[in-house]
Order: sequence, then structure tokens, then C-alpha cells
Amino acid sequence: MNSKLLSLRSLLLLFAISLTACSSQKEEATSDASSNQNTGVGAKPIPGAELLLDGSRASLDANWEYWEGPRFNSEMPIKWLDVEDPVDGGPAISANDAAATGGKYGSADIVTKKKFRDKRVHVEFLITTKGGNSGVYLQNRYEIQILDGNKTKHGMAAVINETVSPYYAYNGIGKWNAYDIQFRAARFKDGDLVEKPMVTVYFNGQKVHTNQIINKVWGGENSGLDGGNDNGFGITDRPGGLKLQAEGHDVRYRSVWIKELDLADGNTDF
Repeated sequence: MNSKLLSLRSLLLLFAISLTACSSQKEEATSDASSNQNTGVGAKPIPGAELLLDGSRASLDANWEYWEGPRFNSEMPIKWLDVEDPVDGGPAISANDAAATGGKYGSADIVTKKKFRDKRVHVEFLITTKGGNSGVYLQNRYEIQILDGNKTKHGMAAVINETVSPYYAYNGIGKWNAYDIQFRAARFKDGDLVEKPMVTVYFNGQKVHTNQIINKVWGGENSGLDGGNDNGFGITDRPGGLKLQAEGHDVRYRSVWIKELDLADGNTDF
């Protein structure tokens, strides 16, 4: 066999090995960004879940109230706006409350009337303009950020200041996005914190955070319960609802549902 033929066969073998490696890397990446059929935009409430916002004013008034924190600057009834779903038609609720103009979070945030500990949460949101800003707060303490254009630990879908933003999963401006969250509340014994809160998050059907420990309430006293206690480390066992943040931006919401859970072990993966 001549040297040219041997060289050609060697090149073909190397090419085959390269393809196999690429395929393996692709499978590994796909595995890392795992999905769940009960997550993502349009996911229906799972058995036992309660639909707390369907985009209508009636569902807003029935299930939500303002959080009257230190910066609260509005009054009932809730002044969030009735708007149209620009994608599918039908109703939606906009966080563009005039009291929060200029980014004054805590001045017109809304929270569920019902309080929760461990829970599974589904929230659908749509950002209408560049830089749109809001947030989803678990137990009115721990924020899953909503912020167009920001890929940092303060950015889109970050467990605020705890993880880097999984910005790659964002659908973009003018499109519906979905957070699916499983949350385990902090545990206490004789009044002392013995287990920190933990969360797993899917963003638009992709698992982006798994069993992420949350160390504190970030953002100070205007951000939510216990934010003013020991620089946010003074977490208490007070119950809290699911909060949506107003920062003076037209961020629209629909399809918010919650199922109460009791996660005995330290695991939120689903």
C-alpha cells in the first residue's frame, strides 16, 4: 500500500474520531440543559396547583395585595394596569404602576394574599421594552431576577447575587417567558436557622439552577421580608407570599400558579 493511501486513511480515521467527540460533547451539553414537560410557556397547572393570576383583573383583585413595606407609596385597590397580551390576545397585567416610577422597588410591589413555605411555582412574563425590569420573589424574600439586557449575577433569571444569569434561555423582548421554580424554605430549630433556603429553576423549559442555596435576602429593607435584618442574613420563619416587583416598567404577567409542597429532605430538583 502506498504512502498516499495510508495518509488518506489516517485523515479519515481522525475525522471519524473528531465527529464522535463532537457528538459526545453535544449530548453532554443537552444533558446539562435538561428539560421537563411540565415547564415552560403555556405549561398548565399541575394537579393540586392553584391558579392565582390568569391575566384578568378579577384574578388580581381576588388573590393579590400590595406589600406594605417601608417604601410603600400607593393604596388599594392595586394600580397595576389591565393590558392586552400582545402575542396571543386576551388579558394581561402590567407592573407599570405609577408609584414605582424611577425604579422605586418596594413602593408598589404586589404579593399573594396566601402565604407559602415549600412550593412549586409557575410564572409567565413578557418584557415590552429594552431594559425592562421586575422580579419574582419567593416568600417575599428571595428574588429570581427579571431584567432585560443583563447577564450578570444581577441579571435575567439569576437567583439574585447568588448565580450568574442563564441569559441563553431568554426568549427576548415582546415574547412570553416562563419561570418554573421548586423552592424549599429555610428550616429552623428552637428559633435558630439550621438549613438555608434552596431552589431549582427552569427558564423557558431549560433547567438553569439546581439545588441552589440562598444565603440571604438581598436589596435591603425595601426588597422584602427580613431585608433589613442583619444586612439580610437575619432570616426569620415568618411566612411570606409570592411577590411580583414593580419598578416602573411595562413588564406583563399572566398564568401564575402555585402548588404547596412539603420537601422533607434537602432537595428541590424536579
